[in-house]
Amino acid sequence: MRFALLLLIACGACGYHVAGHVDTLPEQIHTIAIPAFTNATTQYKIADTITTAVAHEMVERSHYRVVANPEDADAVLNGAVMTFTSYPTTLDQNTGRASGIAVILHLKISLTERPSGKVLFNRPDYMISEQYEISVDPKSYFDESPAAVDRLSRDVARSVVSGILERF
Repeated sequence: MRFALLLLIACGACGYHVAGHVDTLPEQIHTIAIPAFTNATTQYKIADTITTAVAHEMVERSHYRVVANPEDADAVLNGAVMTFTSYPTTLDQNTGRASGIAVILHLKISLTERPSGKVLFNRPDYMISEQYEISVDPKSYFDESPAAVDRLSRDVARSVVSGILERF
């Protein structure tokens, strides 16, 4: 018991914290607007999916109220999907068809304090990737790409929100 108490005090003194529970934004920030991300790609609805995932993650992991209208917020999180690239990573030896696909996404992300215009977080070339498998059997083929885009969106959201809250 005594050791656990000493460990707790020591960890608290060295700045240790549980990831996702630190908040380094200015204390005057109470609401964050997350308008729809823009999409400079031909990938259908990718920006909508990412915007929704980021807003959901912000609500789940922070005390901030998330709104859509920038005029109603203390800070505005803007995002743009710049590129969406996919390519085969593995091929089925029997058919020559792709059996694995990699997706690479580049975004621009910035969080700005609305009244002052001060940039609180900025990632002008944020990159994330995801891999998924494709069935090579035409009878059991299942299009995995929507599920991969959902996973990719959740990964983007976790990373963006962690970066904002923890100043990574």
